[in-house]
Amino acid sequence: MKKVILITGGQRSGKSEFAEHLALSLSPNPVYIATAHIWDDEFRTRIKRHQERRGPEWTNIEEEKRLSLLSITNKVAVIDCLTLWCTNFFFNSEKNAKEQPSVDKVLKEIESEFDDFTNQDATFIFVTNEIGSGGTSSNLVQRRFTDLLGWFNQYVASKADKVILMISGIPVTIKEEKQI
Repeated sequence: MKKVILITGGQRSGKSEFAEHLALSLSPNPVYIATAHIWDDEFRTRIKRHQERRGPEWTNIEEEKRLSLLSITNKVAVIDCLTLWCTNFFFNSEKNAKEQPSVDKVLKEIESEFDDFTNQDATFIFVTNEIGSGGTSSNLVQRRFTDLLGWFNQYVASKADKVILMISGIPVTIKEEKQI
């Protein structure tokens, strides 16, 4: 049975570790889908720390964009993270790209990719960042990305059975599937 769980919060709020513990409570052999593009050495170190935290019971998959190509039917999967996944679409990696695509175009593309990916029987545990809680940036690119991620997080939350906000390592359930 398909289930979508969204875990959101600020940087270093405990989102990923909570998602991993949740996945292990639901399956002895969960899947970890990493969406990160490695931008620099510091980020490579962060990824290594995440990898070392997980044990051999995990199946690790790296996919920067096309999640819909992955088959995880009947599995429990942590997708970490939607923020970085959206970044991969927002910052066009094509060398000949002159400018970024419009926010609307990227939003439609990621919503479609999300829908195609979650159109399989699996438990999806998505991790994302809540970056719109701070002040408004004076940088146009940052404002556009914040808008994109905010709208996409709303889209995922509307599709989710459960939404959890992490605050200082404490999970706060903000949406729970209705029990009949």
